[in-house]
Amino acid sequence: MSLESVVIETGPNPKTCIVWLHGLGADGYDFVPLTRELDLPFAVRYLFPHAPVQAVTINGGRRMRAWYDIASPNLREKADKAGIRRSQELIAALVQTQIAHGISPDRLVLGGFSQGGVMALEVGVRHSPPLAGLVALSAYLALPEEFPEASPNSPPILMVHGSQDPIVPLALAEQSRQVLECKGYRVTFQVFPMGHSVCAEEIALLSQWLKARLA
Repeated sequence: MSLESVVIETGPNPKTCIVWLHGLGADGYDFVPLTRELDLPFAVRYLFPHAPVQAVTINGGRRMRAWYDIASPNLREKADKAGIRRSQELIAALVQTQIAHGISPDRLVLGGFSQGGVMALEVGVRHSPPLAGLVALSAYLALPEEFPEASPNSPPILMVHGSQDPIVPLALAEQSRQVLECKGYRVTFQVFPMGHSVCAEEIALLSQWLKARLA
């Protein structure tokens, strides 16, 4: 199985790639507006993969696009380790395909929102050689006890969260940030007054961060 993706290139022969992972119940089209809103001053190949369709326990077993199952509002309770690892393999293969097609790892950023941000961290820290950076919006560490220690070349991480997030509590994001920093990762952490969503100030911050990583 391989992941189907929405692919958008903002200019000819892009040497930079951003792979962006959507949240629970959405699909790859959800964040396509990023390609305009980030307004990056160089050609970028954006990949927005669609997660597999599966039953999600917390939503009454309904089938929807999800990177892994969620069993409880307590997001770390009965964490779907097997599902996370399955999606990790699929996303890693997608990243590797881009590298095989000529994108240098240090020109590739992996990011996502909510579940997608969880997966961006799980996949991105394990990629060798290291990627240019990782982005996790409104996300957390699902399996902190299994998260690897950083190496000197581990990519920088941008985490952004809403102070009023009712789905992924800010406290969980802050705990995840602390775990990352204790393991040696370089984390930029920013909070905005919003819920489980994205705001204009967050997009501006993301644009600045990407320009610094990829200029």
